[in-house]
Amino acid sequence: MSDMEIYTDGFDGFQELLKELGKKTDVKNVLKVLESGAKEFIEDVRALPSPRSRMTAPGYTHLLDEVTYQTSKGEVLAGWSKYYGPMVENGTIKMDAREHMRPTFEKNKERYYGNMQKKIFG
Repeated sequence: MSDMEIYTDGFDGFQELLKELGKKTDVKNVLKVLESGAKEFIEDVRALPSPRSRMTAPGYTHLLDEVTYQTSKGEVLAGWSKYYGPMVENGTIKMDAREHMRPTFEKNKERYYGNMQKKIFG
């Protein structure tokens, strides 16, 4: 073996950085950040002017008011609590699609991603 000097200062700093990043990106924290992004998305969808029906019967809730999210098995899922939400979004054999979720996400995804990155990395 030769008398080689071992330089570790840079690696020690990198190791500390990785430890800190590991704390910030643990599963619980990542899920919290994803939930915050989902909440922001849901707020944007609920603010859309359509598809809203003109129905105003007592107890009736509009489709957009029923957009929500849930956390399940380490995932955050956004969707409708009314069964016909996907039918309105994707269309059916008898009805054309009236997309509202997908265009809202595509229009705002950079903002959602940026806000989530800020929450994880400060």
